Amino acid sequence: MRVDASSQVEKDAQQAASDALAGGLDAIATGIAIWGSDRRLRYANRPFCDSFGSGGQVLGSGILFADYLRRVAQSNEWLLPVLSDAWIAGEDAEFGADKQSEVALADGRTLDVVQKPIAGGGMALTIHDISKAKQNERALRQAKEQAETTDQAKSRFLRAANHDLRQPLATLRILIYNCMSEEDKSRRDDMLHVMEIAVSIMEDLLGSLLQIGQLDAGQILPRVTTFQLVDLFQRLNVQFRHLAAEKALDLRFVAPRGAVTSDKALLERILSNFVANAIRYTDYGGIVVGCRHVGRSLRIEVWDTGRGVEAEHLPRIFDEFYKAPDATRAKKMGLGLGLNIVKRLAILLKHEVTVRSIPGRGTVFAVVVPLGNVWHSAIGEPEISEMLGGEFVGVSTLLVEDDDVLRRAMKELLERWGVDVHAVEGEAQALRLLHEENLDPKLIIADYNLRGQYGTSIIRAVRAILGRPVPGIIVTADTDPRVIAQVKAEGFPVLIKPVSPPRLRVLMHNLLFEPGLI
Repeated sequence: MRVDASSQVEKDAQQAASDALAGGLDAIATGIAIWGSDRRLRYANRPFCDSFGSGGQVLGSGILFADYLRRVAQSNEWLLPVLSDAWIAGEDAEFGADKQSEVALADGRTLDVVQKPIAGGGMALTIHDISKAKQNERALRQAKEQAETTDQAKSRFLRAANHDLRQPLATLRILIYNCMSEEDKSRRDDMLHVMEIAVSIMEDLLGSLLQIGQLDAGQILPRVTTFQLVDLFQRLNVQFRHLAAEKALDLRFVAPRGAVTSDKALLERILSNFVANAIRYTDYGGIVVGCRHVGRSLRIEVWDTGRGVEAEHLPRIFDEFYKAPDATRAKKMGLGLGLNIVKRLAILLKHEVTVRSIPGRGTVFAVVVPLGNVWHSAIGEPEISEMLGGEFVGVSTLLVEDDDVLRRAMKELLERWGVDVHAVEGEAQALRLLHEENLDPKLIIADYNLRGQYGTSIIRAVRAILGRPVPGIIVTADTDPRVIAQVKAEGFPVLIKPVSPPRLRVLMHNLLFEPGLI
């Protein structure tokens, strides 16, 4: 009895150890199975049994390896690389081989399957879920590909920017050299006029680069409100009607009743790019800006009767610096950045932009905007979306313009950038502000011809009263090279009407924060 009891104790201890080992192996994440030299299953832990959704129901001890493979195939949990019969035959033929493979599951997971030979002719098979590792690997690969794509795009961008900047710079270099030795005043004035155009091209480019830089840096955040399009269309009409009139083009805005939901300032920038593009590439006829209802949205369309774009070029016209071949024949070539800015802003606002065109007949650009409840329209709220980086917020500026419409339009533009604008129509009002309200402007923007007065004289008068050289900008519709040369000779930078907002923004930045660049 004593021997039998001792033997029973040993058996109990062995069973307890076996149960503990089995429990421990069931608790680990890796599936483990042991096959004997007769190809029959000796042991399989719970994770192994669950590896193809069997729940342990088909992996009884003693099952043949070939039967295990067959039941795996029949479970449809493993996505086999070949037909099931061919897979079963191939795996069974490699029983006991030292190998590793990855298996995709129907639920999206990925398993790492490793088989190793063991002493006596058997085999150990392990299965490990590597789904998270594969997801991380895919994420890293996608990030790498995205970084490479972005790097390539930036390289193309910089090469194109380098090319577009070098062209006017080369022109300036030659003209400056020729101008220094030119004695004929009329020819020298012509050279100065061409130099002015070259500088304006570079200002356009730098202004667009500034906008793209702000978008890349995430400094432009949408401020979505509900508003009516009537006011926005009126502002665009004021901004572009003179430019269209110079080309004898008919510019019409057909504003709908009702409201839309978007960022008003950013939507205006999208539409202003569309209208500017239409005017630039239209020689005869006109431009119509109107709307169509599309379900619960409104499609704002800009139609022109311009050159049109070949179908093969349409997919690329929103790319940076891309200019369709026919479009480059325009007298004033675009920089290929306006439509790219449109695309970026549309993505930011989650608005769809489209384009369709018929060569020789015209083009239609459109942006789709959600409809809003007219009773929720924002009234009198300040536009803050265009306070790019906040650099102009609170900058006290004296604006001198005798045209009522242009003065209001310029005041609204500057206020959208956060500028503290004091708008007057002439010298008398300007000096009264200085004396009666103790105005202390940090910048002066003045029209040149002010009904018998000159903006340059007013700026000098303000400087004399304040006792310091307040930065000043002269704007004028007079493109006579002699007038422009005279203004510059007096030390004032000049902008030609209609004033380009990007060009004005860059010039203001330089005068206020980097005066050494002027």
